[in-house]
Amino acid sequence: MKAFVKEITYYLPSDTLTNSDLAELFPVWSAEKIASKIGVSERHIAAEDETSADMAISAAHKLFDENDLSPEQVDFVLLCTQSPDYFLPTSACIIQHKLGIPTSAGALDFNLGCSGFVYGLGIAKGLILGGIAKNVLLLTSETYSKFIHPLDKSNRTIFGDAAAATLISDNGFAEIMDFSLGTDGSGAERLIVHSGGLRKPLPLNDLKFDEQENPVSSDHLFMDGTEIFNFSLESVPLLVEDTLKKNGLSQGNIDLFVLHQANKYMLNFIRRKIGIPEDKFYYYMDRVGNTVSSTIPIALHEARKEGKINKGNNVLIAGFGVGYSLGGTILKY
Repeated sequence: MKAFVKEITYYLPSDTLTNSDLAELFPVWSAEKIASKIGVSERHIAAEDETSADMAISAAHKLFDENDLSPEQVDFVLLCTQSPDYFLPTSACIIQHKLGIPTSAGALDFNLGCSGFVYGLGIAKGLILGGIAKNVLLLTSETYSKFIHPLDKSNRTIFGDAAAATLISDNGFAEIMDFSLGTDGSGAERLIVHSGGLRKPLPLNDLKFDEQENPVSSDHLFMDGTEIFNFSLESVPLLVEDTLKKNGLSQGNIDLFVLHQANKYMLNFIRRKIGIPEDKFYYYMDRVGNTVSSTIPIALHEARKEGKINKGNNVLIAGFGVGYSLGGTILKY
């Protein structure tokens, strides 16, 4: 038995935050400078009362409507998010009910960020090859904007909110091949929201500003950009190499590389270090930003729509970041 990606789509909230909006808030940066360095011109922001579960439901409805699918066909729901509606119950259970997916379906959340889509494909493949499910609905949905301090000019330029919906089945347009996965929890402090969980449940109200006048607060998203960059530059080439090795392929066998869309500056460094030709390396972040676990499915959807991926192609996907967590695999179209 094999497992395949059968369909992919995504949902973006209606509100947008453009580079011009950010330049008005932070005059030290121009709209052009943000676009050239980050590779983003606008990002979508969830409404105040819109949650990751809401966005995941919207993405799932799009998947059903665009592909003439029925909720009754789904027998397992996976939700990847780091911004769930509640500590309990699991948001995937709420989504199952609101979508009208049968009560015979399994459902669970898993908490991962930038590698989450790859891990989700691995879990879904295991469910299908194990005979546990036939049609797995993988949802990736994140509202990092709700974690970011309003005065955090660095993170506000990078992150956008989005949700993606992917159907994994025993047939489809892309076979899911073998995986390379990795974890280095020593980097947990480099990308973190310290308060709000059970370790530090109450707000710490410890806001201060660093030498670049960026806010640093335990109650908001903290990212050590330099350390994340160094980790990615060191780890991603090894991840790509191991993914190729586990699938018995060489770099020349890959038709397109679709990596987590962290930011264009970082991706260009990684591309050059690995030695990937620019025409085999896909970017899609200009209109959406870094959408965490949804960057890869959004990019795959757009690359296929643009004709960048065709039948017979091998596409290497790789996610990396918060955790630290790493994951790569090959999609054989």
